[in-house]
Amino acid sequence: MQKISTRYAETLRSMEKCYILFGSNMGDKDQIFAQACLYINNRCGHVVSVSAAYESEPWGFEAEEWFMNRLVIVETELEPEAMMRQLLDIEAELGRVRHPEVEGYCSRTADLDILYYGSRIVLTDCLTVPHPRLHMRRFALLPLCELVPQFVHPAFNLTQTELLRRCPDVSVVRKIE
Repeated sequence: MQKISTRYAETLRSMEKCYILFGSNMGDKDQIFAQACLYINNRCGHVVSVSAAYESEPWGFEAEEWFMNRLVIVETELEPEAMMRQLLDIEAELGRVRHPEVEGYCSRTADLDILYYGSRIVLTDCLTVPHPRLHMRRFALLPLCELVPQFVHPAFNLTQTELLRRCPDVSVVRKIE
């Protein structure tokens, strides 16, 4: 009995909360989101919380379709770069096509961004966490404020509520009822 409880305690210690922002402005967004959550739960860790859906105008480019954004909180044992590789694979399986010839942003079926990885700061060639632009995007901050308003940004030492209050983004973001 002692070995089981010790092993369980080690597992709990190694779990980290990863905050992932889902976005889509192509196809059946609700269905794509449901599939993304299923893939994340099966490959990345346990989905513990999901925000309401938010509709937002495209940020940084022009498109007819608005985005649906939702925050997904996952308890995981994966390291940040391994999580990012899984998320990129999931995006591709959900139909995301990256266009290297296009500069800037474009429409997509699925976008999965790591906003936070616990309170870690990660700076590698292929990953920056916290997400380097989350404090400038209402569509990321509103779902964070819904689920974890008092979570403190590890670099800025501000809560999500404080970040939203200071956010320069004036684009339209509304909760989908």
